[in-house]
Amino acid sequence: MAAERGARRLFSTSSLWLYCLLLLFGRPAPGAAAARSGSPPQSAGASIRTFTPFYFLVEPVDTLSVRGSSVILNCSAYSEPSPKIEWKKDGTFLNLVSDDRRQLLPDGSLFISNVVHSKHNKPDEGYYQCVATVDSLGTIVSRTAKLTVAGLPRFTSQPEPSSVYAGNSAILNCEVNADLVPFVRWEQNRQPLLLDDRVIKLPGGTLVISNVTEGDGGLYRCIIESGGPPKYSDEAELKVLPDPEETLSLVFLKQPSSLVRVIGQSTVLPCVASGLPAPAMRWMKNEETLDTEGSERLVLLAGGSLEISDITEDDAGTYFCIADNGNETIEAQAELTVQAQPEFLKQPANIYAHESMDIVFECEVTGKPTPTVKWVKNGDMVIPSDYFKIVKEHNLQVLGLVKSDEGFYQCIAENDVGNAQAGAQLIILEHDVAIPTLPPTSLTSATTDHLAPATTGPLPSAPRDVVASLVSTRFIKLTWRTPASDPHGDNLTYSVFYTKEGIARERVENTSRPGEMQVTIQNLMPATVYIFRVVAQNKHGFGESSAPLRVETQPEVQLPGPAPNIRAYATSPTSITVTWETPLSGNGEIQNYKLYYMEKGTDKEQDVDISSHSYTLNGLKKYTEYSFRVVAYNKHGPGVSTQDVAVRTLSDVPSAAPQNLSLEVRNSKSIMIHWQPPSPATQNGQITGYKIRYRKASRKSDVTETLVTGTQLSQLIEGLDRGTEYNFRVAALTVNGTGPATDWLSAETFESDLDETRVPEVPSSLHVRPLVTSIVVSWTPPENQNIVVRGYAIGYGIGSPHAQTIKVDYKQRYYTIENLDPSSHYVITLKAFNNVGEGIPLYESAVTRPHTDTSEVDLFVINAPYTPVPDPTPMMPPVGVQASILSHDTIRITWADNSLPKHQKITDSRYYTVRWKTNIPANTKYKNANATTLSYLVTGLKPNTLYEFSVMVTKGRRSSTWSMTAHGTTFELVPTSPPKDVTVVSKEGKPRTIIVNWQPPSEANGKITGYIIYYSTDVNAEIHDWVIEPVVGNRLTHQIQELTLDTPYYFKIQARNSKGMGPMSEAVQFRTPKASGSSGKGSRLPDLGSDYKPPMSGSNSPHGSPTSPLDSNMLLVIIVSVGVITIVVVVIIAVFCTRRTTSHQKKKRAACKSVNGSHKYKGNSKDVKPPDLWIHHERLELKPIDKSPDPNPIMTDTPIPRNSQDITPVDNSMDSNIHQRRNSYRGHESEDSMSTLAGRRGMRPKMMMPFDSQPPQQSVRNTPSTDTMPASSSQTCCTDHQDPEGATSSSYLASSQEEDSGQSLPTAHVRPSHPLKSFAVPAIPPPGPPTYDPALPSTPLLSQQALNHHIHSVKTASIGTLGRSRPPMPVVVPSAPEVQETTRMLEDSESSYEPDELTKEMAHLEGLMKDLNAITTA
Repeated sequence: MAAERGARRLFSTSSLWLYCLLLLFGRPAPGAAAARSGSPPQSAGASIRTFTPFYFLVEPVDTLSVRGSSVILNCSAYSEPSPKIEWKKDGTFLNLVSDDRRQLLPDGSLFISNVVHSKHNKPDEGYYQCVATVDSLGTIVSRTAKLTVAGLPRFTSQPEPSSVYAGNSAILNCEVNADLVPFVRWEQNRQPLLLDDRVIKLPGGTLVISNVTEGDGGLYRCIIESGGPPKYSDEAELKVLPDPEETLSLVFLKQPSSLVRVIGQSTVLPCVASGLPAPAMRWMKNEETLDTEGSERLVLLAGGSLEISDITEDDAGTYFCIADNGNETIEAQAELTVQAQPEFLKQPANIYAHESMDIVFECEVTGKPTPTVKWVKNGDMVIPSDYFKIVKEHNLQVLGLVKSDEGFYQCIAENDVGNAQAGAQLIILEHDVAIPTLPPTSLTSATTDHLAPATTGPLPSAPRDVVASLVSTRFIKLTWRTPASDPHGDNLTYSVFYTKEGIARERVENTSRPGEMQVTIQNLMPATVYIFRVVAQNKHGFGESSAPLRVETQPEVQLPGPAPNIRAYATSPTSITVTWETPLSGNGEIQNYKLYYMEKGTDKEQDVDISSHSYTLNGLKKYTEYSFRVVAYNKHGPGVSTQDVAVRTLSDVPSAAPQNLSLEVRNSKSIMIHWQPPSPATQNGQITGYKIRYRKASRKSDVTETLVTGTQLSQLIEGLDRGTEYNFRVAALTVNGTGPATDWLSAETFESDLDETRVPEVPSSLHVRPLVTSIVVSWTPPENQNIVVRGYAIGYGIGSPHAQTIKVDYKQRYYTIENLDPSSHYVITLKAFNNVGEGIPLYESAVTRPHTDTSEVDLFVINAPYTPVPDPTPMMPPVGVQASILSHDTIRITWADNSLPKHQKITDSRYYTVRWKTNIPANTKYKNANATTLSYLVTGLKPNTLYEFSVMVTKGRRSSTWSMTAHGTTFELVPTSPPKDVTVVSKEGKPRTIIVNWQPPSEANGKITGYIIYYSTDVNAEIHDWVIEPVVGNRLTHQIQELTLDTPYYFKIQARNSKGMGPMSEAVQFRTPKASGSSGKGSRLPDLGSDYKPPMSGSNSPHGSPTSPLDSNMLLVIIVSVGVITIVVVVIIAVFCTRRTTSHQKKKRAACKSVNGSHKYKGNSKDVKPPDLWIHHERLELKPIDKSPDPNPIMTDTPIPRNSQDITPVDNSMDSNIHQRRNSYRGHESEDSMSTLAGRRGMRPKMMMPFDSQPPQQSVRNTPSTDTMPASSSQTCCTDHQDPEGATSSSYLASSQEEDSGQSLPTAHVRPSHPLKSFAVPAIPPPGPPTYDPALPSTPLLSQQALNHHIHSVKTASIGTLGRSRPPMPVVVPSAPEVQETTRMLEDSESSYEPDELTKEMAHLEGLMKDLNAITTA
């Protein structure tokens, strides 16, 4: 007893010392946060309650039991004082006092004796939970544990008799319920079977015997021993057969199956194979071989099964079991899924708080599958409400704390694998007890107290005049005055307490800094009454509270919320059904719904009004994706829209046939078929293949079908008969069936195959045509066309043809060698080749033209002197090529074939090759495609881009040259890229003005019509909250004024064209300068006196101008004066020139007469006759007018004058103006400018058609020019004032060096028509020296070969004009009488025609004009 009393005294003394140490060291440092199980803070001289350790030492775990056995579910909790332990089963407390089978053990564990389990009565199976309670603290609950009772012994499969060859593997099945597997054992011949490395039991109960011997034969059975009488399976005999010494195929006796396991568990992937020779087993995971020998966790069991111990997350994946016996290999696979129990990444922490504060318990968990989280307070589930909220998925937020919120809060995480719990304690302190200055993370910023330990002293009185200065639907702004006890109130802080009317739970909002006397309360409910009071606080503590203020928030417009559960599903290829439910926040009766839908890829949204909760849209496009959203309407208007849901209509059979079907005869027994898919709008689904049907033309009922799967777009049909015509058609397939087929297309196989046992012969011709930096090479194939030609090899180089070699296709008949050096001598060779080798070469040489050569035009079809007439064996090229624009990326090309009958029906095996390119960039290559009809759909083009197209026809082994080109510009598309290089700079002298610069988008897809500049101070703001500055036109800079100084701004720019708006650029940040150092808008410079001189760097005026107002006025006066003087001088010069022109015209008429006469007729003007006009009609090629793809309205509206009365007189001033404009900008005026000029001056535009004395074969090149009008008054020859019309219609061009030194010869732009007939006898040109002066600029419209011939007078006739896009008409005439020297012309300028002579000449010219009119209109 004495020892006991001594021990008690010692314990009492120790407790006293421990208490003193707590008082001494328990006070936290200022600003330290309270942590879990840490020492609490304390107020001045008084301790506060500490966090009490209260947690589970042992928690129950999942347990498997059998009927009639006993079970213990362990549980133990720690606390001072000791907790009271209770148990829950399936959420209900167990009454253990009157329970005979269940009893509570002293440590808190639950003991269940004689477990009861039957088919209809399972009282012990279920989920158990341990509950620990301390009356003065609270309650905590453990994790839940599942008690499983094994069922009655039952076999799902039993062993069956089998035989096995010695050395192989054998399996005996015995499948039972998973909870009975631990109770399964095997017997052989009624004796227990010992398991070893060769004989194993799989997790399901199946027995595996590997490397079978004779001793393994016998009777086998499995037994279930689960506490009751054992359950025996059927006996099965295993026979061991001797080795047959022959090969047996491999077969799996047991294959692995997909499994789901938890981290830390073990598993076995079964795999057993049999065969002779006996197979070797190996495993792979995700295509990597597993090393079972060098791993401790991976073990290869008997028969080949794989055991994995201590599973980790990395073990998840696909496993392959491979059996290989040297003769064959088989494999099986299974998926291993790894799950993980919930684990806490962050557990809740203990919290100190005051009443009315807001707190947050944080809880972060992980697991697989992702765990769900629920919260428990003192053992009871926390139900979310206005004051208890789940935030950030797992955290618990408690608003407006009250005293009853104290206790233990637990975060419980649960998934399919298991569950876990973690808890924390909440202690609510009195207001006069301080909490740490630095708040823990679990306190919200809105309610953080900054309290220092309280000291004694006077407390503030109540704040005065508390009013609600701003009342909205969701927030209220309160203001007040300082308390009467502290009028200044600089050191006071304030707390605003508020609650809903009728609710006892009060919340608090603190001011952000001392002395602040306003606060905004957020997140309130509309049309709700709140009670507010304000309390001031100084260093001594809280003062008096103000009188309660009752404020009601504004009612909110009651608009419907989003309709929940919106779903859309396709019901047919053309219909979609959309369903939804009534909005949860209906806010009044829903009147109707509006369903919005839009096709994907478009920006046009459509809508339909609906009164029900579902709607079926019909008439939609097949296999097209649509987006849907629903908006509910009530009496106040539209509510909140739902999120978009997207769905695609069902697929269907294609509604159109494949495009551009073409046939290519390969040899006498095969034909290659090419085609393109149907247009995307008609595919109606994913094209899964194509069906090809073909037949002999003579036996149309005997049709053969072949299928092409996937996206293959060609097929070689072999095994055909020689020299036989076949018909082909193709149809596209989807999963729904076959679409329409193309029309039948015919092709005939060759009578005999071409020879490829030897190289091709030499090509029959080679022609070269040099340009400045390129050479056009054309050729014809070898004459012996029975030898296969696979292609042509073109070699070229300076002085040697072996520098570079280019190979082209066998169908090609021309090639342009580019990137050559000007004025260089190139040697060119051409060889045909096949698989045997290259044939005999053909050589040619050419010299590229110098840079000064302005006559280069890349037109292959022009028959220039350098290009002899091609061999007539090629086919005629297609004519009438036209380009029809269909969309921004599609153009349809159509043409006619003159070698076909009038109905233009193709009955042979010819096909057409369409090529196209764009000149931007200049080095783009041609693209080609084949077609078997007279049209082709070119897709995949760039928007707003000019393309040129030409067509070539091929029939058998013959091909034509390329046709005339057609042009087409694709439609515009919205810009697909944003403006580039967006920069922002401040305007000098105006800090509140900035200048935004940018570059156009790289993919404008059309003419930019404007830009929109968005700017904001918040880069994350919604785009509709940004300020918009529109910019009209294609300007690339803009000023923005009246910005705030020293403020960051963000800028975005969006381009637009006629089709719409493009994407926005990335945001560019710019901070406006500070006010210092820059003069603001309207600021004025100080008066520095009259003697002040600005510094050398210069200074700006108040408005940024470098000059003063006085200087600006003086400058304006000077500019106006100079302008007036200039106008006066121009008027005087014009009057002078007009008078001089009158006398000058007389000399010109004399010169014209002199030109038309010969030196031997100088004294007798009556014998003078103009030279006859001669045109070689056989060399004049005129195309039909209607073949032009781009008719010119000027041409169609300007008839050729048939006599002198049809021609509008042209005055001198107009001629002069035209001459000036032509000389200043020669050959580049557009048709529009000419049309405008002609319309403005009331005249028909004219065309000068020279009939020069150039020798034959001279080509007239097409140069873009509208230089087709009478050049000037100096060109108007033989003009008489009494007959201006006749003078105009019979004008002659004089080669006067003195009066028209810069004049170029006009060009014959004649509208194509039938070949002209000669209507005059040509005169033989007499020999004489040329009068051409090299100083005069040569015309760019004629070949440079004109330099080698005499220049003769050119008689011209005004016969209308052609558009610039028309091809030129080569006009070849013999030499006319030689032009007299200029000096002789001036000497004879005094002579003049008599009236009768002039009348004869006019009559002769009128006859010529009638003949021309008759020819062109024929």
